[in-house]
Amino acid sequence: MIATEKDPAYLILEDGAVYEGQRLGAPGAVVGEVVFNTSMTGYQEMLTDPSYSGQILVPTYPIIGNYGINGSDWESGRIQVRGFAVRQECEAPSHPDSEITVHEYLLNHGVPGISGVDTRAITRRLRSRGVMMGVITPSPDTDEALTTIRSQPRYGEEDVVASVTTPKRYEWTGEEQHGEPAQTTRSDAVPRPSSGGGETVGSPSPRPSPPRGEGSDSYGVHSRLRIVVNDFGVKYNILRSLAKRGCDVVVAPAGATAAEILAMHPDGVLLSPGPGDPELLDHSVETARGLAGKVPIIGICLGHQVVARAFGGSTFKLKFGHRGGNHPVRDNATGRIYITAQNHGYAVSPDDLPPELEVTHVNLSDGTVEGLRHTKLPIMSIQYHSEASPGPLDNGYLFDRFVEMVRTNRPVSSHETFANPSGRGSGESEKLAPSSAIPPSPSGRGSR
Repeated sequence: MIATEKDPAYLILEDGAVYEGQRLGAPGAVVGEVVFNTSMTGYQEMLTDPSYSGQILVPTYPIIGNYGINGSDWESGRIQVRGFAVRQECEAPSHPDSEITVHEYLLNHGVPGISGVDTRAITRRLRSRGVMMGVITPSPDTDEALTTIRSQPRYGEEDVVASVTTPKRYEWTGEEQHGEPAQTTRSDAVPRPSSGGGETVGSPSPRPSPPRGEGSDSYGVHSRLRIVVNDFGVKYNILRSLAKRGCDVVVAPAGATAAEILAMHPDGVLLSPGPGDPELLDHSVETARGLAGKVPIIGICLGHQVVARAFGGSTFKLKFGHRGGNHPVRDNATGRIYITAQNHGYAVSPDDLPPELEVTHVNLSDGTVEGLRHTKLPIMSIQYHSEASPGPLDNGYLFDRFVEMVRTNRPVSSHETFANPSGRGSGESEKLAPSSAIPPSPSGRGSR
């Protein structure tokens, strides 16, 4: 039987810093990279975001759990974080959709956490020294904790994608699968997919892509597109966003080859977000390289980094990453500034991008690359999460831009004004000249 009383717990960082609190969720010790997120809401989406796999998440907002846990705000089939550290846990949530508390949620899924720690102090330490490994443990013994941390692989040494990708291909029907039994949902319990394809990876599509001009969707576009999502840790809202735009969505494992993906008869391919260091994904880079020129491609977050690497670019680790819902990004095609949701610890280097890759979006806080387009092929990528909604669907226009790119099978123009055919997602269509008042992007890399 799982214990329910809340015993003392400790978050101990690899530099020896100790933060004492009370156990939140499941008992036991867990090691992961300690990162912070500055969003004021969305803790359930954070907990189930596969991009947090392998990490201990520290929200900076001081009270967590005030609207409880519901049955709809899942971004994957299970809790993905390794651990959760909060300032104050709300034990009596108030929301009509609330079903259980955060403590019960973590407990049911076997995920350790800690409450009562100074999350702002932890955040300041990570901002000044950089993200680092840590352990949530019931023991105050610092030497024991450091030994435990050193016994586990560092975050950048693990192929975390292998623990979150789907083990076999499937077609998205809109029926989300989640809420698996307790003790079976930890990320390290997920079987690693075979890079050889397995019995279903890359098997021929049960039907070819329908002729263009057939079908309809809520956006009023009379054509069904078949989009294959290469799953590095895809979020449900990406699949929802594609389906809403008249796409039939097939999800393929991260280990699928270019030939296997092309055998699924895609009109376009989406390389999804996901956790970990893109330098470990040589197989996925080779797959992206094999798809280039054969099918339109969009890469999101980790997929964006894979696209850059496929054309000879490189990536680097940010000091403390971008994790939150208020990161300002400039779309260079229009000069418009968007407030974006982000969750990544690595970025594309602007120094060695090939001439055929043009930077389309720039982070206004530190000048990092937030988007790319290929000047000759129908390939685009973005570093942030266009499926997230920190504002009124601020960045949904990027899915519209991708769908239009797939329909026309041509590169996105560097001066293209994208008109949303439905008036949804990005709001009104407009033409904005790049503002001369916007300062040139700095070359800083995450340290501000």
